[in-house]
Amino acid sequence: MARYTGPKTRICRIFGEPILGNGKYLSKNSNPPGQHGPSKKRKAPGEYALQLKEKQKAKYTYGVLEKQFRKTFEEAARIKGVTGENLIKLLEARLDNAVYRLGMSPSRPGARQLVSHKHITVNGAVVNIPSYQLQPGDIIGVKEKDKGNTAITSVFRGKNAKFSWLDWNEAEMSGTFVAYPERESVPENIKEQLIVELYSK
Repeated sequence: MARYTGPKTRICRIFGEPILGNGKYLSKNSNPPGQHGPSKKRKAPGEYALQLKEKQKAKYTYGVLEKQFRKTFEEAARIKGVTGENLIKLLEARLDNAVYRLGMSPSRPGARQLVSHKHITVNGAVVNIPSYQLQPGDIIGVKEKDKGNTAITSVFRGKNAKFSWLDWNEAEMSGTFVAYPERESVPENIKEQLIVELYSK
């Protein structure tokens, strides 16, 4: 299963943001990685570099590699509406991302593992594909025999109230993907228009 398994703190330092959850290390060293440390001779990045960096940020944030990310972009371009906003909506509709947003895992890699290890169901059926695209009304739950497994349920923290496109049912240990989110509701600091410009070249 393809996924990024390299050093997470290094990636956070490249973007200067805790996109992989390692924010505490940025307070100690927020300089970009490199043997010479901070350098006044670094050139201002050009247009292409900025566009590429934004694409890389989105890929690392959502845990998607290039081939799958491009397929998602192509799908976003086919859908009616603004391509950049459609891209973010499709990334948010991934099953592993929804599991993370619902509070069933403290991180996206953890959510991906829950899905791939067959602990998660969609509309009552086990789905072990992290990239599975949810549709409005789909119900994400925990496999019945895993509901008593404290190793799985002890990390549940409940959905963040600001994610209005998801609805969490504490008693049933399940959540509903209510609708595709509006771009302004998604907190990720991604300039999706730069990604559109990059792929449009």
